[in-house]
Amino acid sequence: MKSEAMHPVSLLKKQAAWLDQYRFGLRVTEQGIVVSVGDGIAWIAGLPSVAMEDILTFEDGSQGMVFDLTEELVGAVLLHETDRLTAGTAVHLSPKSLSIPVGDNLLGRIIDPMGRPLDGEEKPKQATSLPLERRSPTIVARDFVHEPLYTGIKVIDTLIPIGKGQRQLLIGDEGLGRSSVAIDTVINQRGKDVYCVYVLIGQKRSTVVNTINTLRSYNALEYTTIIVAEASALPGLQHLVPFAGCAIAEFWMQQGRDTLVVYDDLATHAKTYRELSLLLRRPPGREAYPGDIFSVHARLLERSTCLNTTHGGGSMTALPIVETKQGEIAAYIPTNLISITDGQLYLDRGLFTAGFRPAIDIAKSVSRIGGNAQHPRIKEEAGRMKLDYLQFMELEVFTRFGARLEASMEAAIQRGRILRQILKQERLSPLSSEFQMAWLVAFNDGLFNDAEPEDIPSQLALLEGHVKQTGLTLSSSREQWIEAVTGWLGQAQQS
Repeated sequence: MKSEAMHPVSLLKKQAAWLDQYRFGLRVTEQGIVVSVGDGIAWIAGLPSVAMEDILTFEDGSQGMVFDLTEELVGAVLLHETDRLTAGTAVHLSPKSLSIPVGDNLLGRIIDPMGRPLDGEEKPKQATSLPLERRSPTIVARDFVHEPLYTGIKVIDTLIPIGKGQRQLLIGDEGLGRSSVAIDTVINQRGKDVYCVYVLIGQKRSTVVNTINTLRSYNALEYTTIIVAEASALPGLQHLVPFAGCAIAEFWMQQGRDTLVVYDDLATHAKTYRELSLLLRRPPGREAYPGDIFSVHARLLERSTCLNTTHGGGSMTALPIVETKQGEIAAYIPTNLISITDGQLYLDRGLFTAGFRPAIDIAKSVSRIGGNAQHPRIKEEAGRMKLDYLQFMELEVFTRFGARLEASMEAAIQRGRILRQILKQERLSPLSSEFQMAWLVAFNDGLFNDAEPEDIPSQLALLEGHVKQTGLTLSSSREQWIEAVTGWLGQAQQS
């Protein structure tokens, strides 16, 4: 027996219902034609009502975004390209806007800027999507940075601290450990209720795989989303990937959570934007970069902030990375980013080759906010220590000439060398804030003065274990800390 759906009477009833719903009227649709395509760019004729950043769908299944408008043609960057895309392909304006799925289901996932999975699993199912480009929070929605974000790195947490909602630039030549500092910071957020987003822009696949494996081996993917547009991806995707990562973190910030975003790196992003702009025949400026490159990075980084309690109290901390050439900190893109951010961590090649790692140059690094967000006890102890270190850096110059120094100057230099040894730290070994407090108290009270530099690592290991046993917190009094580190000193001398 035929089903009801196939019965002729039923078909006639459905057709009658369709006819009742039909309304006569003028319907206008636009169709463009691809004029030329290549290098991730498509030039299109037609589409008179198209606007910037509109999404275009091509008849062959490709997808693009409007990136430039001229009197006669529309320039689009390709977000997905098939082998069938050629001149003459029909183009239509999509009703959808450029957005990315957001939410807790993205934790532990590896995706591209369009939300497509790169980890072999199913596409994340999200009820909420956010546009990649949004206005930054208003002034009335922002709060002062008042909470520390601990990196677990001694030289940063004590001398150049970072606060939640701050934008701290990591700057230096290639191979000096900029990404290592960022990865250590992400690993140190374990158990601190901070959601992380790691953005990889135009990196080699081997670098992407190493970053993913490192974060996975330290169980950091449990609270981290990795968003990737590798070097072989379309230039349009490489341009959009930092904005996609920012949108994911921004959703959590609006929910009242603390987030951390790493942009690795914005120098590559600037080169990609320059490439797209030159292909679209925009007028070049300094170093052939387009005139709005500053605006692009400012729009991105200004979205990182600390919200007040009225707006949820969340925060988004940004760690943008930028590469320099031969330590040239005054180059175009680095100076742009220095002026946008709230401080920078400068990694120096001379310190790196001398074995001081992380090779952060204290003299050229600064945190314009972090001191206000630092814990009062650590801030007090770190202030005393920083004066000793700066004095040592000035006096060390005289030792290069073989000059005879007074006993007090010799003692200051010896104390500075011990401090430099203390500040050395291996990668992938973030330390607790309680341990930071312990070694600061021990150093300021002269408990390391009689130690040999080569014995410092073993003594610090003993101190770290001793601090864990005492159960002290940053709220403990200084007298309690002195008693604890004095007990450690007795153990160190016996050993």
